[in-house]
Amino acid sequence: MIDLVKEAIQRAADLGGPVVLILGAVSLVTLAVVIYKLWQFAASGVGRHAALRQAVEAWDAGDRAGARAALDRSRSYLRPVIDMAMSGQRDAQRLEAEAETRFARLEKGFRLLDSVAQLAPLLGLFGTVLGMISAFQALQDAGSQVDPSILAGGIWVALLTTAVGLVVAMPTAVILSWFEARMEAERVLAERAVHTILAPNGDAQRAPARSSAEARPRHA
Repeated sequence: MIDLVKEAIQRAADLGGPVVLILGAVSLVTLAVVIYKLWQFAASGVGRHAALRQAVEAWDAGDRAGARAALDRSRSYLRPVIDMAMSGQRDAQRLEAEAETRFARLEKGFRLLDSVAQLAPLLGLFGTVLGMISAFQALQDAGSQVDPSILAGGIWVALLTTAVGLVVAMPTAVILSWFEARMEAERVLAERAVHTILAPNGDAQRAPARSSAEARPRHA
């Protein structure tokens, strides 16, 4: 098994040079990060907030007991933030900061994926430039006995690094966009939930009724 790996590495180095080896290593690291992020999203329940939404809707309707019961069933990573709001924490900035702390944990690794998406094509282009230089040097060394296959073969190998760079960068950019879209949806959900708990419609609907009762004249 080890011999097969060494042979594959040597073949890649002979075909595309050290740049292909670097891009191969980058692709393995990127794959590991993506798998870890998918596991982390699944373990944290990203996108699975049914019980949490029920709790917020019940609180908004004035059903405090129902809201608590639904919140107890929630396995969302945002549950502690909503519990703080329901327990009397009225500072919206504090609650949003607590939510951002949890978002930051889920977004670890995004900068690496962004760097790979941006730098992999440039690294592939760098390998192409090096390959073209090598091809033209071989062409110069050939002198008057120029063989077109020497130049064609060198250009083919040189362009291979650009292709490998694009193969690494494009899926990384797509996956990163998907991750970022999910996190943006999570932020919208958290912000709406926090502000709903702090200013529920149920309280607003009961307030005029209390005011009207207090405004009635009392008869002896």
